Amino acid sequence: MSERQLKILAIDDTPANLALLGMALQDEYSVQIATSGAKGLALAQDDPPDLVLLDIMMPDMDGFETCRRFKADAGLKDIPIIFVTALNEKNTEMAGLALGATDYLTKPIDINVARLRIHNLLERERLRMALLAREAEQRLAASVFAHTHDGIVISDADNLIIDVNASFTRITGYQRDEVLGLNPRVLKSGRQPAEFYQTMWHTLLEQNYWHGELWNRHKSGRHYAVLSSISVVRDQNGAIHHFIGLFADITQLKNHEHDLEQIAHFDPLTGIPNRLLLVDRLTQGIAQTRRSGRQMAVCYLDLDGFKPINDSYGHELGDQLLIAIARRITECLRAGDTVARIGGDEFVLLLLDLPDRDECESILQRVLAAVARPFLIDNLALRVSASIGFTLFPDDDADADTLLRHADQAMYGAKHAGKNRHNLFDPASDKAAHERGRALADVERALRNQEFELFFQPKVNMRTGKVLGAEALIRWRHPQRGLLLPQEFLPVAENSDLIVEIGDWVLRSVLDHLEEWRRNGLTIKIGINIAPRHLLREDFTRRLAAHLNDHPDLPASCLELEILETAALADIGRVYQVMRECQKMGVTFALDDFGTGYSSLTYLKALPAEVLKIDQSFIRDILRDPEDLAIVEGIINLSGSFRRQVVAEGVESVEQGLQLLKLRCEQAQGFCIARPIPAARLADWIANWQPNPQWLDLGNGLTSDQE
Repeated sequence: MSERQLKILAIDDTPANLALLGMALQDEYSVQIATSGAKGLALAQDDPPDLVLLDIMMPDMDGFETCRRFKADAGLKDIPIIFVTALNEKNTEMAGLALGATDYLTKPIDINVARLRIHNLLERERLRMALLAREAEQRLAASVFAHTHDGIVISDADNLIIDVNASFTRITGYQRDEVLGLNPRVLKSGRQPAEFYQTMWHTLLEQNYWHGELWNRHKSGRHYAVLSSISVVRDQNGAIHHFIGLFADITQLKNHEHDLEQIAHFDPLTGIPNRLLLVDRLTQGIAQTRRSGRQMAVCYLDLDGFKPINDSYGHELGDQLLIAIARRITECLRAGDTVARIGGDEFVLLLLDLPDRDECESILQRVLAAVARPFLIDNLALRVSASIGFTLFPDDDADADTLLRHADQAMYGAKHAGKNRHNLFDPASDKAAHERGRALADVERALRNQEFELFFQPKVNMRTGKVLGAEALIRWRHPQRGLLLPQEFLPVAENSDLIVEIGDWVLRSVLDHLEEWRRNGLTIKIGINIAPRHLLREDFTRRLAAHLNDHPDLPASCLELEILETAALADIGRVYQVMRECQKMGVTFALDDFGTGYSSLTYLKALPAEVLKIDQSFIRDILRDPEDLAIVEGIINLSGSFRRQVVAEGVESVEQGLQLLKLRCEQAQGFCIARPIPAARLADWIANWQPNPQWLDLGNGLTSDQE
């Protein structure tokens, strides 16, 4: 088989299913495609392949029937068949193997695993065919064996060695004169139980032939694997004359199989189990726990502070840190427990045979302490911590996937509670999570069904009476609940990408309204609230520019983006960069709810917003709370010092407006001026707006005093 390029026949009614695998194999093998079982049989009968990759689900003749016909054909029956299927059930696998299939590959195909399996199978077939050929020769002339690559040992009727060849010496390490007169059991490694040899001898004496794999021990003491066949040579009376053993060293092949096992079940970085092996052990753990009557803990661990280290020092150092963390966690666990890495900096711990919750928490506390100790890597002292969520089975009597989900949910509870701690799953929070999921789906459907609409709250100069612009406010025209305010539906979307989609919808809608108003002779500036998640997206400025380009007749200065002060402080460097990029287009910015952030004075000069909007919570009690009055006066003076415009939100009375004018705050919005107005009525409201005469009188007096 090794003297020519091996041929693989792939039989699949949808060849594209195997295209990726075929491309990976084409450099090593000749790959032939058949789109049905019948065509595959015809091609194989004309020119038999060395291996068949066979799909199960095919019309007319499925993979099982195709396999039967291959095995019924004397010329094709020995060709190895590997089923390639999306079916991943034990009964399906057993049915295929019962028909004579050699192996299974499950879709989607892991290319590395598939190549190793195909290589190992063809290598095994090569060895089998070579052994068969050599066995035929040795029955004709048992003494002609000196130059074979495989080891040969000949023993007498009492199974004492009478001859070996040079390859025997090469493979075993024993010289010929060291083993003559000894029983071949001198090679035994001890890795096979006594029952293995009993079965081997029973087969050998009954059938005069045995073949199989076993582990032997080299003279140096190391173990090696062989593919061996033993034949009984009898005299003319049927009595045993001698035994001939033929064996090939397949240690490298077994190492490949071990590599395959590692790839399939272990994390390549840390060497601990991966998700696939974890799920298998978790399933076994559920069954074991039911039998024992004890408890099992499923624990989801996520590292705190790993990403900044990985970003600052690079992935190579980050990988070293993950390896060290995995080692420390393993050292904290008991025999029989499992730690698995399921991606990035996330681990799952499986704690079996627990007497109670206290034992679980004691183990988790050791893990937290171990992870929190400094790691010295490349002369750097690195610190991380862990947040662990856990659930206890059978108190939480769920399946494997649900247990993992519950532990994951509890982990987020640990993070929200301050990190570096463990948190037990709470069914009530699970119910709340489901409710949030349903609410999020409802909001997403509302967006798709165009149930959102915009209202606009005017902003005016109280001193001059001029309308300066308006703030766009989203509303949900709910089919059953009527008109909903944003606080009733936006919070559920704030931590998902849905808030970005809603923000994009608001931008597009505002620009559409501005263009319509401009055609009708109304030019106005509109403020739009931008969610932090939306603003901090890498493509925010590019998408904003695209929206503006869709309305070439509108100046970018018609938009004022309002951002929460507290949100800006969360990533001030990135926010500053985005603001500058938008301002280059002509878009302006306002800091909304100003005064509620804990670092207003420190960061104000670092945020290039043109406008500060005083939070309405301070305006509400400005007439009766001296502290609120002092805060508002301070913000107004601060805005003057930094040459920023200031707008008072939530002005609900004439008296509040008068007080603000005395403090030199002229711009305002609130119910005293106008409640939010539907888009279709905004132009009429502006045309009929009547400024408050008390504000105008006081404003004119203040102007005269200043003059």
